[in-house]
Amino acid sequence: MATNTLIWIIVAIVVAIGVVAVLAVLARNRRRHAQAEHIRGEVERETQRVEKREAFADETQAKARAARAEAEAKAAEAARLEGTAASHRDAVSSSREDLEAQRERADALDPKRSDAHGLKGDVDAADETAQPQAERPRTEHRHRL
Repeated sequence: MATNTLIWIIVAIVVAIGVVAVLAVLARNRRRHAQAEHIRGEVERETQRVEKREAFADETQAKARAARAEAEAKAAEAARLEGTAASHRDAVSSSREDLEAQRERADALDPKRSDAHGLKGDVDAADETAQPQAERPRTEHRHRL
């Protein structure tokens, strides 16, 4: 019987080792599962944080596009205004030239206006040489200029 008892003792030890091994594997699996769940929770929190940052980046990019579009619109408006200003300057220059021509004509017609050589001569004498009698303006019209 000693052999039988020895076999039962060996079987009991093997079963006990097996049970301990199974319990150790189960405990290890529980720890790993808990650790995996903890990591999944962190990943979920980080995913939400990354998605918020992505949304912020998208919003910032949209603002940048809007600012660029606004800048392009303002540049186009500036170019249009520069063109308008240039056309106004051309008109002003032309008007000034016309006014200067009228001023010179008025100076030439005015008998009391002096030039670099002293008083101008008689307007009627200058008009007779420049225009035929029928085209010469009457005195009252000359004073209205």
